[in-house]
Amino acid sequence: MTRQELFDQLSTILQQTFDISPERIKPESRLFEDLDIDSIDAVDLIVKLKPLVGKRLQPDAFKSVRTLDDVVNALQGLLDEPAAG
Repeated sequence: MTRQELFDQLSTILQQTFDISPERIKPESRLFEDLDIDSIDAVDLIVKLKPLVGKRLQPDAFKSVRTLDDVVNALQGLLDEPAAG
């Protein structure tokens, strides 16, 4: 999955789950300051993102996430990891 595909999926989730208008969803948008995603919303977001990467998401992977671009980077990193096992 490309970065653009990940971003598009993230955008869809933000619009459908959190009712965020598409024009507010940009790579540089900050989750808390720009999109009003609080810690509880962030947990919901992680749950919704799990099917995209097909593996369990560790909240630690998202501790340093501030912008939507950071989310895409974190997801890309998980996709690039070899499957454990």
